[in-house]
Amino acid sequence: QGQLVESGGGSVQGGGSLRLSCRASGYIFGFGSYCVAWFRLAPGQERERVAAIGSTGSQTYADSVKGRFTISRDNSKQTLYLQMNSLKPEDTAMYYCAASSRYCGIAFLAYNLRGQGTQVTVSS
Repeated sequence: QGQLVESGGGSVQGGGSLRLSCRASGYIFGFGSYCVAWFRLAPGQERERVAAIGSTGSQTYADSVKGRFTISRDNSKQTLYLQMNSLKPEDTAMYYCAASSRYCGIAFLAYNLRGQGTQVTVSS
């Protein structure tokens, strides 16, 4: 089964933008029907689901990122994206992608495919 690999993290000033990518490194049968999501973990805080796309294409966002972040997917490339605009210092965190054929909730460990994370640092 494929693995998920994130990329696109880095350091940016407040108000800037970053685009994260998450690619499946191996073939995942039925990837197009998977629920895919982005999570983030900041020091001293609990892991938070930032955004998700369900198997029907419905999108869900955390209140903290609504209007600033956009999740999307390209099933032909088995890749999901997170476009992050108007970044704030409080967006600083390690960002993780996850995918599951059976679960689309907020528990990161319940997703059967999980990436290793990419760091995003936003300076004021």
